[in-house]
Amino acid sequence: MPPATIATRATPDHRIDISSETCPMTFVLVRLALDQMKSGQILEIRLRGAEPRRNVPLTAQEQGHEVVSISDLEKGESIILLRRG
Repeated sequence: MPPATIATRATPDHRIDISSETCPMTFVLVRLALDQMKSGQILEIRLRGAEPRRNVPLTAQEQGHEVVSISDLEKGESIILLRRG
């Protein structure tokens, strides 16, 4: 599991906001976005809650994608950058 915050930042190629969604739809939407991207492109994901904050990066890594960074914001929101594998 990635650390709470990773300092590396990258410019995202695509952005999605899933902060109003709950599991399991959070990763379904991330997966759909990643499937439309080219290998090496960066996806920025805005989400809310501990469960998607934990599960989205874990599942992405299991599917061969790279967690570039995780930034925790106020009100339980996080920004996750994933590089498509």
